[in-house]
Amino acid sequence: MKFIDSKKLSHWFNAYGKVLVHYARQWLSMESAEDVVQEAFVQLLLQKGEPANVKAWLFRSVRNAALNKARSIRHRHKYERRRAVSNPAWFQTSPEDLLDAVTAQSALLSLPDEQREIILLRIWAGMTLEEASGVIGCPVSTLFSRYRAGLATLQKAMEASCKTQKD
Repeated sequence: MKFIDSKKLSHWFNAYGKVLVHYARQWLSMESAEDVVQEAFVQLLLQKGEPANVKAWLFRSVRNAALNKARSIRHRHKYERRRAVSNPAWFQTSPEDLLDAVTAQSALLSLPDEQREIILLRIWAGMTLEEASGVIGCPVSTLFSRYRAGLATLQKAMEASCKTQKD
């Protein structure tokens, strides 16, 4: 039985680890997202062979585990809201940022799950629509429609946050 080379695994972890955590954060807390990503890499290490598209395999694995864990958490805490206002910020901010992180996170969280997920895969993970299609299990045309609709909604939300009241 031949396992995946540890150098390759280390390279993939360095290349995709942080993005996978950000991806899982749309469903989970930081700690839970990190756990899910770590579990995905353990599963990858135990594979008999290298998946054809490691990046897509990792995102699919993290997606499935994160959704399962989120469902489990919802069942345990049925009276708590999944996206409470008290969630920690997704973005680290600095004074020179051109984007208001709180507004951006709020705008992302206001999107339907399907739109938010494809936007995160395209922007944060740098995936093509074809790769995202393999992760989510939807046709490329559907993902393209969701992506465009989500971006349009984000643009409106971000523009609205920039408008000031006239005195």
